[in-house]
Amino acid sequence: MILEQLGWQSFFKEAFRPYEERGLLPARIARVDRGQYLTISEAGQLPAQLAGKLHFTAASRADFPAVGDWVALAPRQAPSRSTIHGVLPRLSKFSRKEAGDETVEQILAANVTKILLVSGLDGEFNPRRIERYLTLAWGSGAEPVIVLNKADLCADLTSRMEQVAGLAAGAPVLAVSGTTGEGLPALRAVLREGDTVAFLGSSGVGKSTLVNALLGEERLAVGDVRPGDSKGRHTTTHRELVLLPGGGVLIDTPGMRELQLWGEEAGLASAFADIESLAAGCRFEDCRHDCEPGCRVLAAIASGELPPERLRSYLKMQKELRYLAGKEDALQRRNSKARWKTITKAHRRQEREEGGRRM
Repeated sequence: MILEQLGWQSFFKEAFRPYEERGLLPARIARVDRGQYLTISEAGQLPAQLAGKLHFTAASRADFPAVGDWVALAPRQAPSRSTIHGVLPRLSKFSRKEAGDETVEQILAANVTKILLVSGLDGEFNPRRIERYLTLAWGSGAEPVIVLNKADLCADLTSRMEQVAGLAAGAPVLAVSGTTGEGLPALRAVLREGDTVAFLGSSGVGKSTLVNALLGEERLAVGDVRPGDSKGRHTTTHRELVLLPGGGVLIDTPGMRELQLWGEEAGLASAFADIESLAAGCRFEDCRHDCEPGCRVLAAIASGELPPERLRSYLKMQKELRYLAGKEDALQRRNSKARWKTITKAHRRQEREEGGRRM
């Protein structure tokens, strides 16, 4: 196994130098399952566990390895399990807010170069959901590609393609069919050797079918969708990194019923570049695009230049991101205070023990 086939770059090589001096090996996280890790490297596939120090120094769950991360590994001969002593800096990460009330980042894939946002062209077609995926994708540092699957089931493909192109913000839009093979050559053409590609989409959009078509084998289980509403079952139950036949690696993720935003407003600005451009022409810099005079965005809606539902989507996600930013800041302050309290207690306990030994 050559590291470059796994996506190894000069950025990671430079970051790994301190670990290389300690005799550790670079490896990539291929799978995470309940705190257990499967790594892949020039030594092959090895199960791994975190070193105790990493557990102690992690400030949040985002500090733990995710699928796609590069780590510093110490292989052990017996038992056949290795230890992760460090996580290299990330070039990119695709995150969402973890489901539930807690404000916690969930990293779906790390060090991704391309994100394939898969949407079904059947009853599951939803432009507003595509906008949410694009917002997170543009903010991740990876290049998004919109993949409209089930083209064989779409009676008005041209109009659907035009509709998605209008909200793609420059991202390529491909129409494919994992069942018939339509459009797959164009999809393969965007996957280059050395790329790390993440497949993301809701349940039932046909991600597993597309992955199997790209791999040339029935590697992943495929489930049916309900004919009444095109809802699908979760056939992928965990994130997993697999090698592509033509080079590069692919990360498949479970289908998501809920995609809660995470990150900064930079991703929103990229996903809604048309609105951002219009807003630059508003009379007031702090225009909320509600009822202010001289609002260029509202004028575009009145003239038919901008669909009103796109502005509603933009304002909704802007509100979500600002609310999350406030909650995250408060949580970080609490976590930092608790962490330093623990460190201080440990330091005082050590001082007492050392004082007792001197006596």
